[in-house]
Amino acid sequence: MNPVQKEKIIRGLMYVAVFLSIIMLPIIVLWVTTNGIGQLNWTFLTGTPSFSTSESRLATHGVFPQIIGSVYLVAGSTLLGTPLGVLSAIYLTEYAAPNLITKTIRFFTETLAGIPSIVIGLFGMELLVYRLGFQTSLLSGAVSLSLMTLPFVIRASEEAIKVVPNEYREASLAMGASKWQTILKVVIPAALPGIITGVLLGMGRAIGETAVLILTTGGGMSRKVPSRLTSPVGSLPIYIYLIAKETVHQELLKRGYAASLVLLIIFLSMSVSALLIRNHYLRKLGNE
Repeated sequence: MNPVQKEKIIRGLMYVAVFLSIIMLPIIVLWVTTNGIGQLNWTFLTGTPSFSTSESRLATHGVFPQIIGSVYLVAGSTLLGTPLGVLSAIYLTEYAAPNLITKTIRFFTETLAGIPSIVIGLFGMELLVYRLGFQTSLLSGAVSLSLMTLPFVIRASEEAIKVVPNEYREASLAMGASKWQTILKVVIPAALPGIITGVLLGMGRAIGETAVLILTTGGGMSRKVPSRLTSPVGSLPIYIYLIAKETVHQELLKRGYAASLVLLIIFLSMSVSALLIRNHYLRKLGNE
């Protein structure tokens, strides 16, 4: 086989890989939509969940507490993980010397991203629920999820800060700004599109997480919206898991698909919003 034929085969395999990567998302979305759209109505979005299959209970079955709970958990993990991740990235890129310590920090950061979620959930349950007394609650879930989003924010922020031209820093310092003022006023705004991408990746990981929440939040079938940080909280991923695992009733299973569709809509809404914000800052940087 000559080099030209090998190149054609490799290129063909690449085209197949790209096609499969692109087509999987529409297939999943179409499958979930087809099975769940019939159950998606106002009552479902505003009602409370139940395993009961009686007609009277099915008429009011919904996922409102789970929707709010998922939003609370993602918002909490983002608020906790983003500042810590960005500050860590600033230290690694702007202050820390390239030595064994920084290499070790990066190694542990990358390793944290690959730790099985059940291990983080077990750690969160032992430390937050039992030892610190936060109980199975919104706070325990948000803190545990922030551990999962942290590596994505750190790595994306670090790479975004690295690509900011040194001329920006030198010009700011030459005008009398301090190092921290330069970072805050020049480097971070220039790196913001990349930082937003990292935050989005972290949010995507958090919103679909199940194992961590099973161990730290108190379950997914809660019929109340959490009123305090220490209140148990429901979530869409656990609701979907419980419905799929515990019941063979076709009507409830369809509601599991409807909840999956709601979860996809929330995720896509967050993704589009983050992309719009990122593109806004990209255009702003391009005009400066």
